[in-house]
Amino acid sequence: MIYDLSPDISEQLAVWPGDTPVSREVLLDMADGDNLTLSTLRATVHLGTHADAPSHYGTIAPSIDQRPLEPYIGQCQVIHVNARRNVRIGIEVLPDKLDAPRILLATGTHPDSNHFNEDFAALEPSLVDELASRGVQLIGVDTPSVDLFASKDLPAHQACLRNDICILEGLRLADVPEGVYELIALPLKLVGFDASPVRAIIRD
Repeated sequence: MIYDLSPDISEQLAVWPGDTPVSREVLLDMADGDNLTLSTLRATVHLGTHADAPSHYGTIAPSIDQRPLEPYIGQCQVIHVNARRNVRIGIEVLPDKLDAPRILLATGTHPDSNHFNEDFAALEPSLVDELASRGVQLIGVDTPSVDLFASKDLPAHQACLRNDICILEGLRLADVPEGVYELIALPLKLVGFDASPVRAIIRD
């Protein structure tokens, strides 16, 4: 079975306040008698489900095209956590044993991709450090960020940077049972960019 973890990309999709929303310009349209339909997409690269590049939060750090693909494909573990809104999640949510090197955390605190609520949960830097110590190479969350909305120093992002952990944000995990799956969430090879949208799926 395949679970699609990415939201619909449409003009209704909410983006981070102040970021570039989705828009489509139709250059040619067969409905108007053109020989084909041709569109232009304009949007932030932090769109829906996306992979952050280290250059998004590190001054001298790799852009998304410079990241290896291996962390974005392979065995992952979905964990549902009891998270409170606008609060960072600590190491107490982790099971005694992790079963995969990619961890996807379902917090349930950003339930509607078309509505941006600012009080979503985030990660304690100590949680990132603990996951790194257990061999985790990618962390995914069902929120727009691994840090709180009002955070400026981005401690969870910085913990991912120093531990070389990849970040997936904006996953749709509410209907996915806990367990171990295969993750496929490859970023586009956007040269010099600080993120990339992904079509994230997991399968048994």
